[in-house]
Amino acid sequence: MIKIFPTIQIKELDAYTIENEPIASIDLMERASQALAKVISERWGAETPFTVFAGPGNNGGDALAVSRLLAEQGYRVEVYLFNTKGTLSPDCETNKERLARVSGIDFHEITTQFVPPVLTAEHVVVDGLFGSGLNKPLSGGFAAVVKYINSSPATVVAIDVPSGLMGEDNTYNIQANIIRADLTLSLQLPKLAFLFAENEPFVGEWQLLDIGLSEEAITEKETDFALTEHEDMASVLKPRGKFAHKGSFGRALLIAGSQGMAGASVLAARACLRSGVGLLTVHIPFCNNFIVQTAVPEAMTEIDINDVRFSCATDTDDYQAVGIGPGLGRAEDTEAALLDQIDSCQTPMIVDADALNLLGEHRSYIGRLPKGSILTPHPKELERLVGKCQNSYERLTKARELAKSAGVYIILKGAYSVIIAPSGKCWFNSTGNPGMATGGSGDVLTGVVLALLAQGIRCGNCCTYGRLCPWTGGRYCLQEAWSNGYDGRGYCYLLTVGMADAGGEIVNCMLMLVFQYSDVLKTNRFVFFTFL
Repeated sequence: MIKIFPTIQIKELDAYTIENEPIASIDLMERASQALAKVISERWGAETPFTVFAGPGNNGGDALAVSRLLAEQGYRVEVYLFNTKGTLSPDCETNKERLARVSGIDFHEITTQFVPPVLTAEHVVVDGLFGSGLNKPLSGGFAAVVKYINSSPATVVAIDVPSGLMGEDNTYNIQANIIRADLTLSLQLPKLAFLFAENEPFVGEWQLLDIGLSEEAITEKETDFALTEHEDMASVLKPRGKFAHKGSFGRALLIAGSQGMAGASVLAARACLRSGVGLLTVHIPFCNNFIVQTAVPEAMTEIDINDVRFSCATDTDDYQAVGIGPGLGRAEDTEAALLDQIDSCQTPMIVDADALNLLGEHRSYIGRLPKGSILTPHPKELERLVGKCQNSYERLTKARELAKSAGVYIILKGAYSVIIAPSGKCWFNSTGNPGMATGGSGDVLTGVVLALLAQGIRCGNCCTYGRLCPWTGGRYCLQEAWSNGYDGRGYCYLLTVGMADAGGEIVNCMLMLVFQYSDVLKTNRFVFFTFL
């Protein structure tokens, strides 16, 4: 798991490392620059012309140090240092002096007039104008430089963060004045802004570089944000006990489907069963009964009084978890039944799809959901609950406020799907890919989460450890093999789940593929747990 700190806390980590390693700030900068130069030299050969744009602060100091290191390796480097106020940071000044001792560098210090260089498709631009400490939009001459770089055909590599992009909130930023990087080399830790869809054109591909910041400080410093990795889940699969039986793994109720929407209930039911639930009952209208019993014979069905839709709340006392929403429709009697179901239910609920849309018309009912309930909205569904949002940062902020006020968990779906706990803590999933953006994947997610809850997986534990992200394994698998798309039914065939119980406390649980994708997809060695 990788912690995500606000930029002000990253500065504190720098300071702590300098004081306690101990290491001089110029030496820490040199260490970071060596890591930067190493990655750059691994990607581009010495025949590549480099043009470096350095600002007056420490980001510029990094850029100057990288220029020196590349030049010492035989690279052709042209450097533009912008010193328009006549003052450089101490470490930037030191690296300027060091750069002057290296021959063969075409160096320009810009104090007033800037004559832009010719940038071709063969050039690589290194952006070291401004780092993550920026707190206002770029303007004037620096904005003009950014626009010039963006208009060129050159490949752009940003140091730590693209110049002009703020580390968290860019609500009032000016997009035209932000570097559009092809590659962002982030020092030690990611920035929250990297995880927001609207910032992808600026960040491009991003890569973390270990620069040796204090692990002690990173561990001890608290933050509400973290990025989960595949390695966080690799050890959680546990074999089931030899004498386990279906009664050991919970009973789940799925309320789903309406006329013309039987597929949603089928996908959610299949996913629930393949994720290890002991017993599953699907509450459906009569028109879907034959379809569900044929497609998912392992599930039991409960027939609604209405032939074509959900219209009457049902008893949930015998279940450990209730899922509601896939394919439900938005008829008036369905709306009334949903509200009745919420009022009468004491069992944790997973609320998705049309159930979320109906709740958007009755927001007060969100606070009436049973303790431990989970909402699984995509961005538009969330906005129906919290109101229109300008960008992902505002959307995340409002989702956190909703989770806190209503006491629910929220899985906000996206490329970096985020789990939000009632405490406001957030865990981002790092394994999403465009292939997951397909009809039916949300229904599968509902089924998986339903299975986990029914088996006794406590939301608090799962979210605390960043492991209630039930589609991560599937996304990780599909990342390379089916990055162009895969249907919801296909996900169901790839699901398995493991769980462990220690003294009544579920220590972890996660949806995974049977083997890591590299083994499974390349050798076709699919192995599935057998659930009795």
